Amino acid sequence: MALTPRQTEIIKSSAPVLSEHGLTVVTRFYRRLFEHHPELRNLFNHTNQRSGGQQEALAHAVWAYASNIDNLGALGPAVKRISQKHASLGVQPEHYPIVGEHLLAAMGETLGDAFSDEMRDAWAAAYQQLADVMIDAEKGLYSQRAAQPGGWIGWRPFEVVRKVDESDEITSFYLVPTDGKLLPPFDPGQFVSVKRYVGDLGLEQPRQYSLSDAPHGKWLRISVKREGAGASDTPKPAGRVSNLLHDELHVGGHVEVSAPYGDFVLDRTKRTPVVLVSGGVGLTPMVSMLATIVMDSATRYVSFLHACRKRRVHAFREWLDDIVADHPNASKITFYEEIGPNDVLGRDYDFPGLLDLAKIREAVLFRDADYYLCGPMPFMRAQVDALKALGVDASRIHTEVFGVGDLR
Repeated sequence: MALTPRQTEIIKSSAPVLSEHGLTVVTRFYRRLFEHHPELRNLFNHTNQRSGGQQEALAHAVWAYASNIDNLGALGPAVKRISQKHASLGVQPEHYPIVGEHLLAAMGETLGDAFSDEMRDAWAAAYQQLADVMIDAEKGLYSQRAAQPGGWIGWRPFEVVRKVDESDEITSFYLVPTDGKLLPPFDPGQFVSVKRYVGDLGLEQPRQYSLSDAPHGKWLRISVKREGAGASDTPKPAGRVSNLLHDELHVGGHVEVSAPYGDFVLDRTKRTPVVLVSGGVGLTPMVSMLATIVMDSATRYVSFLHACRKRRVHAFREWLDDIVADHPNASKITFYEEIGPNDVLGRDYDFPGLLDLAKIREAVLFRDADYYLCGPMPFMRAQVDALKALGVDASRIHTEVFGVGDLR
């Protein structure tokens, strides 16, 4: 049911309040949710919970919804992306009333008397409106996956048939379904969720990893970076799941996996140039895209631009060299922040320092090219700004961000 004009006015007017108190609201929301429904803890990334990243992202999402309540079309891309994430985690319609109950209660706890009955009713209607949109979108995704050959809904057990160290930090896992049945097709750039039990949390924890190979039906490959504790001046929680995968998941081991989802995907219907721009482990979906482009076409031009800290953490380096040597339509440029004593310019890397698109504009600017970008948040913001400064239209810039956050 659509909101009344008065309800729309109330939601819109509450945006400044949520901008000021949103983080408190969502912190209380998560506390209430987990106290009353501890079974839902398995759906959430508790590393992001402890760092505060998930709370900050949800607070911004609630504020954005309130700010755009009279122009929901502006939220279309965000709704599409969130529904893809939800489908990979198995979010169900019955979860939405639970979330709504505790979100409204958290608003009341935070805002006190300012959260009047009229405001509560308006937010209840607004939340239901959004929930209906999300439920419908996720229902469509589930139906699509269930109808595909080899598709499934929820979790499916897979076996590791091969494990390969791609660098000092990144390891690839080749996964095949234990039931011996078909794998579904997927779009290059999509991800799967992987679920692993974390003993010190007493929880199963899901993590999402981009698929890092072409959709050939032989296996699903994920390439996982081992996340460390970080430097002492920039502490961060160690990557519990990534470390468990590196240390405990070996050939012959099993893991539960979702079907592929995600809207950051290569358009395979085009034959115009593609520029892939990645930072660190953000190269994994780009590897899938590049492998697919050379599999699909001998003529479609693709430029692979990558930035990493140093040679020892440069994953897929030899594979990329072979691709470029074997395919005249493919080129690459690599930036290293740290140059080692044995690193050779032109062999291991092309430029020192941070990736600078203005410096390599001849490898960036192509007529009708599409630009696919993935990496850490500061990297992403810098590259999007650089492409726009070079005159690239925003409609041709496609982004995926690892972790919580957005490119606002």
